[in-house]
Amino acid sequence: MTLPPSAGQPVTARGRPLGEGSAVMVMIHGRNAGPNNILDLATPLAHPDFTYLAPAAAGRTWYPHSFMADRASNEPGLSSALAMIGTLIAEVGTRGIPKRRIILLGFSQGGCLASEFMARQPDRYGALIAFSGGLIGEPGTRWEHPGGFDGMPVFLGCSDVDGHVPKARLDESAAVFERMGAAVTERIYPGMGHLVNDDELTWARDLMSRVAVS
Repeated sequence: MTLPPSAGQPVTARGRPLGEGSAVMVMIHGRNAGPNNILDLATPLAHPDFTYLAPAAAGRTWYPHSFMADRASNEPGLSSALAMIGTLIAEVGTRGIPKRRIILLGFSQGGCLASEFMARQPDRYGALIAFSGGLIGEPGTRWEHPGGFDGMPVFLGCSDVDGHVPKARLDESAAVFERMGAAVTERIYPGMGHLVNDDELTWARDLMSRVAVS
């Protein structure tokens, strides 16, 4: 039997040992990257209450094509990656950590995956932070999933000239999350390129501080 692409891949941990009382940030890396790349952000985002968990994608990519390609063309990678996130969050829950103390953060392909997971499995987590990422699907996709976010913070940040993530898709994603009851902050950075900037990190640190005292 062939295992799904993301099944059995390792999870790298940093920060506070995972246990009751921890806050958790699940960090999803981008295409052609790995856990250590996204965990580089754990240094500027350092918080003593947080455990940082970064799963690995098989072959360094969560799904093979653009996040705006036909969804079927990104299978089975997409479904496998979404299931991996669900399994990891369920494991965190067995340690006595409620979803309100879990932040899901991703960059680029990881930001898209994190956003898509939240839209498909809405609940009141600590926050969603998507750097240069938006909801997955070809143009014309409608994201209509049952459930809502009960005011959960969502941060979406991207450049206005990002060659991978059109501003229109970021706007669509923000509208979907708002309709589902999230408190959305959308930040567009003129001329930034495909990266994470200091303002985005400041927003992330603020959300972490709120989750740490929840």
